[in-house]
Amino acid sequence: MYQALYRKYRPKTFSDVIGQSHITQTLRRQVETGQLSHAYLFTGTRGTGKTTCAKILAKAVNCRHPVNGDPCNQCDACVGLDSGAILDVLELDAASNNSVDYVRALREEAVYTPGSVKKRVYIIDEVHMLSTSAFNALLKILEEPPEHLMFILATTELHKVLPTIRSRCQQFAFKRILPGDIAQRLTWVAQQEGIQLTGEGADLLSRLADGGMRDALSLLDQCRSLDGVVDQRAIIATLGMAGNLETARLLDELAGGDTAAALLDLDRLYAAGKDVKTMLGELAALCRDLLVRKTAPQGGAGLLTGGYDDATMRGLSQRLTAPRLIQMLTILQETIAALPLSGNQRTDAELCLIRLGDESLDGSALGLSARVARLETMMAYPVPAAPAAPAPQPAAVSTTKEAEPPAPAEVWSGDDPPPPWEEEPPAPGPADAVPAEAAPAAQPPAAQAQVPATPAPPPTAEGGGEDRDLWPALLPALKPLLSPAVWPFVSSSAMTDGVLRGEELVLEAKVGVTKAMIDKPEILEVIARAASARLGRTVRVSVTAPAPAAGRMDDLLEMGKLWDE
Repeated sequence: MYQALYRKYRPKTFSDVIGQSHITQTLRRQVETGQLSHAYLFTGTRGTGKTTCAKILAKAVNCRHPVNGDPCNQCDACVGLDSGAILDVLELDAASNNSVDYVRALREEAVYTPGSVKKRVYIIDEVHMLSTSAFNALLKILEEPPEHLMFILATTELHKVLPTIRSRCQQFAFKRILPGDIAQRLTWVAQQEGIQLTGEGADLLSRLADGGMRDALSLLDQCRSLDGVVDQRAIIATLGMAGNLETARLLDELAGGDTAAALLDLDRLYAAGKDVKTMLGELAALCRDLLVRKTAPQGGAGLLTGGYDDATMRGLSQRLTAPRLIQMLTILQETIAALPLSGNQRTDAELCLIRLGDESLDGSALGLSARVARLETMMAYPVPAAPAAPAPQPAAVSTTKEAEPPAPAEVWSGDDPPPPWEEEPPAPGPADAVPAEAAPAAQPPAAQAQVPATPAPPPTAEGGGEDRDLWPALLPALKPLLSPAVWPFVSSSAMTDGVLRGEELVLEAKVGVTKAMIDKPEILEVIARAASARLGRTVRVSVTAPAPAAGRMDDLLEMGKLWDE
């Protein structure tokens, strides 16, 4: 009959227990010197060795020939206890036997001396499940038990155990086993079983076990049926996980506001059989690692779950602020907690990704903090002023309003090239010649700039004119192609304007922050493709910013006006 790996390779001596040396050394010393307590309380998370150590201690105190505090596993007492032939060591489950009547029967039976060993041992697992009356019934015998009696209590929820019980026991806290120790044990078990487990696979299983050896061995048992090598890819496919690369890609899309791409990836992974809760859990673990990395960059390396290379972590960390990570992690934790009661887990996961991709949809204090942190980051890195052109270019006079006079702070000196509002526009070329009867009378240069008449567009290097009608017509086609984080900067006329000059579409960023948001290769490439498709020829795209760079407070005020609209 097949036996599960966590049962087959359960430690039989204290020296075999992994990761709990602070407890096993003390217990071995007590057995060796005979200074044993009448009651022990083992606490800790699941799969850390509480019940295993309780069974080893029960054998050690009854062993005929103990070896340095460990049971010999060869005498009749050890063999009988392992096989279950000796009934003086009883393992009880308080979860199913938690009534006061059961404890009273146990107390009446405990007064009898053991039949074939030195001590009668009661191992009560999940003792926190006992009722209050059952705890009270256990108090008297637990405080003054007969000499032949020993109690070993185990629990995963110490706060539910009455203080009167805790004060009568020696308490030992089992800690989570380190991933390195778990991976080493898994590698040894795989060698014994003939399983081709790779080092990366052992590391992944050890991280998934969350500090529990039993969980790690159960996962290995689940993956052993795979044909061939049990590596990282095979484990991900077997357990229905998304994988580190997919998780990092998903978070990168959410950090950039590309919610549409994130939803498409979720649909692809869901169709491939990945578990929704597991995918969100992996995303939450990555956000947690990034937050720990930001909070403790020097000493937090040991707190990370691992699995991601340094370049990936560094790139994501630069794109996400601490308030943004806290907001994302909170949304993920709330969604994961609500999934067991959800009527449609896929819909809940999609809503979660939509909220993660656009922090403006989160009206909580955390969402507001994330938005403020993003603005502060943008203000901390202002866009430098555009370099001055080697030769002054004629300014285009608007066809809808008069040219505005220069700002008071901008004073022109005779040493500098004349500003555009004081330049005389060049004579129109042959292609744009104005009929003699329609030509206006000669005026001084300054007066010409203020005349509300519509002059001919100035020629470009390619010989064509300026076209400001293309940009408004192109915006509807750009909306589904740009992320929600970039679209407000592109679509608002208060932030961006566009003019076609020959074969080049020049985006005029009216605020320095706008240039920082849209002057990126991937964004310009999308705009260039859309413009080229509309015109039927190749069009280049560039971004310009106002020469006198606006101050940080001015940029922030302009941003506030945009969001108010």
